[in-house]
Amino acid sequence: MSSSHRAKKSLGQHFLHEQRYIDRIVQAVNPRPGDRLVEIGPGQGAITRPLLARHGELTVIEFDRDLITPLMEMAEGGGRLTVIHRDVLEVDFGKLAGPDARIRLLGNLPYNISSPILFHALDHAASIRDMHFMLQKEVVDRMAAGPGSKIYGRLSVMLQAYCVVTPLFTVPPGAFRPPPKVDSAVVRLQPLARPEVLDHDRFANVMRAAFGQRRKTLHNALDGICGDADMEAAGIRPDARAEQVPVADFIRLANHLPQSGANA
Repeated sequence: MSSSHRAKKSLGQHFLHEQRYIDRIVQAVNPRPGDRLVEIGPGQGAITRPLLARHGELTVIEFDRDLITPLMEMAEGGGRLTVIHRDVLEVDFGKLAGPDARIRLLGNLPYNISSPILFHALDHAASIRDMHFMLQKEVVDRMAAGPGSKIYGRLSVMLQAYCVVTPLFTVPPGAFRPPPKVDSAVVRLQPLARPEVLDHDRFANVMRAAFGQRRKTLHNALDGICGDADMEAAGIRPDARAEQVPVADFIRLANHLPQSGANA
């Protein structure tokens, strides 16, 4: 595809162009026959082109209307490319999966909406086999952080409750046009076959409250959602702060609460 298309700052576009990182991403995805590959934000097709050549079939979700025709032209004679022109947050990933085949998600996620996309993918985790995303390195660090770290937060807990999070490698600013002001990183997310969370909405509400005001103790942050006895039953000290509590303890707490606790 021609590189004449100018990146749109409003869409958080930074187009990958350095071949060695393109190759590493394709190698990390390692598509196999029968895989249902879905790429978010293909941009100028840096990852799309080699994946299509290797796999023969690919679905892409692209919001920028100006990129649709160039993507289709790029794919001519090179494989079957299906383009979905929509906001990714409005796409039902479950409908892209088959009754006996989950999708494999990948993409260079726009910096300005990377977290909403991750949470949207979590909502459809049962339909996803794995995810390979490139994001700001600081976001990947937060995704993989453990309790006790200053960057351990709601994103860390929500993702680790449902997925195995594996940072793969860092990508420098110079690998993009235009170069971003920060390093990027590629991460692999593998949804758990049987997440221990019993009620997704209740768990999400507890996490939202727990990390909503990080300086508060959980006794105060979760007031109205659960009491000290509930926390103690889950092995959590009420005077602890959210960033001190392991993922498994938060899951145990949310599972312990009655259904009405999610809406308290």
